[in-house]
Amino acid sequence: MSQAFLSRLLAPVLSRLSGAPALVLCGLLAAGPALAAPACTAARPTPLVPTDGALCASLAEAVRKPGALPLDQYETKLGDYLRNFCHRDTAAGWVRDKRVRDTGPYTASLQDGKWVGTYAGTHAPVVIWYSPEMVEWLKVNRPSDEAAAPADPAPVPDGAIMVKEMFPAPAAACDGVDPLNLLPTSGAAIMVRDAQASHDGWFWGWFGWSGWAPDWPPGPTNPLANMGFGQYCLNCHASAKDGYTFASLKNMLGQPGEPLVFLSQHFFEAPAPEIHHRLVSLPTDDAARLGQPQYGYDADIASGLKVAGLPKPTWETVSKMPSQTYDSVWVKAGGPGAASEFITSDQCMGCHDAGSTGLQFDMTRPNPHGAKLLNLSPYATWWTSPMGLAGRDPIFFAQLASETQTFHPESADLVENTCLGCHGILGQRQFTVDKFAETGKCQDFLRSFANAVPFPAGNPTAGHAPYGALARDGVSCTACHRMALGAEATAQFKDAPQNACIAERQAFLNPDNTGFARTFTGSFLVGRPDTIFGPFKDPKVKPMEQALGNRPEYHAAITNSETCGTCHTVHLPVLDKGKVLTHVYEQTTYPEWAFSAYRTGEGVDGKLPGGPGATPASCQDCHMPSKDENGKPYRSKIASIQEYSNFPQAENNLGPEDIDLPVRDGFAQHTLVGLNVFFTKMAQQFPDILGIRTQDPMLVSKGVDPLLRTEQAMLDQASGGTAAIAVTGVETDGGNLRATVAVTSRTGHKLPSGVGFRRAFIEFDVLDANGNVLWASGRTNGAGVIVDEAGKPVAGELWWNDDCSGRANAGSLPHQPHYQVVSRQDQAQIYQELVTAPPTDLPAGQAPVCGHDVKPTGDFTTSFLSICADVKDNRILPHGFLGLDQRRAIAKALGAGPDLAEDVTPTAVGDDPDYRDGGGDTLVYAVPLADLKGTAASVKATLYYQATPPYYLQDRFCTAKGADTDRLLFLAGHLNLDGTEAQDWKLKMVDSGAVPVAAAAQAGK
Repeated sequence: MSQAFLSRLLAPVLSRLSGAPALVLCGLLAAGPALAAPACTAARPTPLVPTDGALCASLAEAVRKPGALPLDQYETKLGDYLRNFCHRDTAAGWVRDKRVRDTGPYTASLQDGKWVGTYAGTHAPVVIWYSPEMVEWLKVNRPSDEAAAPADPAPVPDGAIMVKEMFPAPAAACDGVDPLNLLPTSGAAIMVRDAQASHDGWFWGWFGWSGWAPDWPPGPTNPLANMGFGQYCLNCHASAKDGYTFASLKNMLGQPGEPLVFLSQHFFEAPAPEIHHRLVSLPTDDAARLGQPQYGYDADIASGLKVAGLPKPTWETVSKMPSQTYDSVWVKAGGPGAASEFITSDQCMGCHDAGSTGLQFDMTRPNPHGAKLLNLSPYATWWTSPMGLAGRDPIFFAQLASETQTFHPESADLVENTCLGCHGILGQRQFTVDKFAETGKCQDFLRSFANAVPFPAGNPTAGHAPYGALARDGVSCTACHRMALGAEATAQFKDAPQNACIAERQAFLNPDNTGFARTFTGSFLVGRPDTIFGPFKDPKVKPMEQALGNRPEYHAAITNSETCGTCHTVHLPVLDKGKVLTHVYEQTTYPEWAFSAYRTGEGVDGKLPGGPGATPASCQDCHMPSKDENGKPYRSKIASIQEYSNFPQAENNLGPEDIDLPVRDGFAQHTLVGLNVFFTKMAQQFPDILGIRTQDPMLVSKGVDPLLRTEQAMLDQASGGTAAIAVTGVETDGGNLRATVAVTSRTGHKLPSGVGFRRAFIEFDVLDANGNVLWASGRTNGAGVIVDEAGKPVAGELWWNDDCSGRANAGSLPHQPHYQVVSRQDQAQIYQELVTAPPTDLPAGQAPVCGHDVKPTGDFTTSFLSICADVKDNRILPHGFLGLDQRRAIAKALGAGPDLAEDVTPTAVGDDPDYRDGGGDTLVYAVPLADLKGTAASVKATLYYQATPPYYLQDRFCTAKGADTDRLLFLAGHLNLDGTEAQDWKLKMVDSGAVPVAAAAQAGK
């Protein structure tokens, strides 16, 4: 930009100034460098045009058909085509924009004595090149004379291409430079029409003339793919009135009219601002690991779990899960239909992750502890939760290996299909739907399918690659937001093709249940493949309809606990040598809540007996918080899309009535966490092994990494939302130091709940004046094994011999019982469930008898499908726990038998009154004063949590071999928990603080 032009620009301002001020401003203009125009860093001395016509001609046909080749092969050809500027071939009919043009305003601000420019365009400044097909479509369907436009525009023809070259901001920097002499230093956004490949019919992508490579094979950080079908570009382009493009002839060279213009305060020279879209395409921060793992195996784990002698994989040999880059399944062309009932979360991410437009940052809040934003969006809070990572959970897959190799090898296929029906639900469901449509039979979804990838083409797993991608996506968006619960939905959808084989699954898992209870173990029906259920009334439907062919629809059930209860009530068969003995409840989180003071009294089909509890709160109230720490409701738009009123002006977009989103009260985070910090730490430290990215794909370096946010949510829940612990009544009595410890539950279900191997325990310490431990119950070693004063594991901590050759205590069931008084250091109060497998020493022909009240005679088991008898269940009950008759009435209303009410009953807690109405546990520690080698100054009680106790991990390593077991051994052996709240493999929840011991308490020593 010339100084003369700048003078003309400021002439109206100068004319209103007089005397010295005007001279001063003129002097600034004359000063030169301080107010020089931005440099055009994209300019090149010679035109960048195709020089190899034969190469361009050989690539043209393939480039026009993106769906005909695997992604890596197509991207290679497209890369060669663009790298050689074949799209700038005017002789072949390609036409470009008139000039480099801004797509939003460029504003100046004075910061620390320097001018700083901010660009707010939907893209970086652009020059679009249009293929001949695209040119003709625009002339016919968007003519310069708008009155001549057809009322119903024709679809863009296949093979049409637009290449949106992007340059440094602002556009004025390159004003006057021939666009042919400009290198697109910000890359190019690509659109290639292929209506047979996807619902929206476009191949989307970003290409860079430097720093770009085909997406397959993925890079080391498992990045979001730069190209493909169903890309996040739709979060903006779905706001176009038709054709998914805002293109206008006014922009095109040789056509009448002028492009839109925006404010451009470019009177100074400054580096071009970083464009957010480029950060998404090429993140500046690799953020590979969020924490440093241990390079070698942890000696505490190897010795503490007695696995020192087992073969151990190395960093080079450990099996890595497929890259998240592969996990993309979009709505098929002609859909949505049953074949597109389930799609991967990347199809939702573009709109429901914060920062995806680069302009609006709804669904975020400032981080009070740093400069980055906290991402509260549905996608970001979900995908790093245990539900988002369920399809990559190394603990689950090691469990599955034990089930199929040791516990139930006769039923391996059935077990894999059953278990992956929750942990890999999208893949298992879609596979079943598709295969039933092909064969009329229900087929098993196998563990190997979850590893299937599309690259390289023709690999043995490629045929199952879409199902593998869906399975690895975990408990994903279309699982919950298509869920159809209740009698009305059952009547409407039970015979729909998208529910093929659900009746068979229900009959196998819940044979005697009816109604809602028929859906236990994730056996729910789903609704239409063109509908997404949400919690807000009057949603804007156009953007989602255009992007996915889905219509958002208000559905009250999605805010009810039953939406969680269908999966968090796990009813399974007890298998014995391939035969079903009976059915038991492996997990009862939802019924525990339904029988507590937290119940809302609402079922999917109406009121439940007994009505609401004293303190009603749904599952979502705790696990999907819609209020901040001060109780203030979150307010936000629920999506990030190109709106009409809040974005730079665009041609050919929908009106504000269709795409301007309201701010919603009660915006709920999809946090969905319990206390499994151990799994989250694995994801942070081993993203390369789990195949995941750690940086948010849309907010990128502007935001706190979601895995860190998930961990903090768990820590907050552990310390403030789960329990309290207190020590009272410290006194001496008959030579003992006595103290009463009270644990108060703050959860709406048992503590702990979920899978039966979770446990919590109390460490009670007697301390001297210097804080040294004189006596302790519940102390651990570095592997989290509870040990006595000599460092020896207490009874029940480990089940196997050191070499896994057999059970350490064959024929017996050593464990820590429920205590009301603890008086020795080899006793520990552990809140847990322990179960046994069917006995193996019965006379020939005699079948085992299993059930809640059956005497345990088999061995301890961690098998989910071998639960024959209960040994112990002293997990702390929630407040207001109902009596058996009331529980039976609610169970009946849910469609379950009395066994549901009975199976939640505590086991082996004696006459402890705390296990009647629930709400907590109180016990006494009677410490013999003679055992103290010093003077007690204080006592302290701490409540710890273990998501994977030592016996459970040891059982994994001793009951299976192969990639999944070895992976867990490697992760556990290298996980670095030093200095964290989970140090020594135990998560600290709460403690009492040091409670002084009165002088009188020492008198009896």
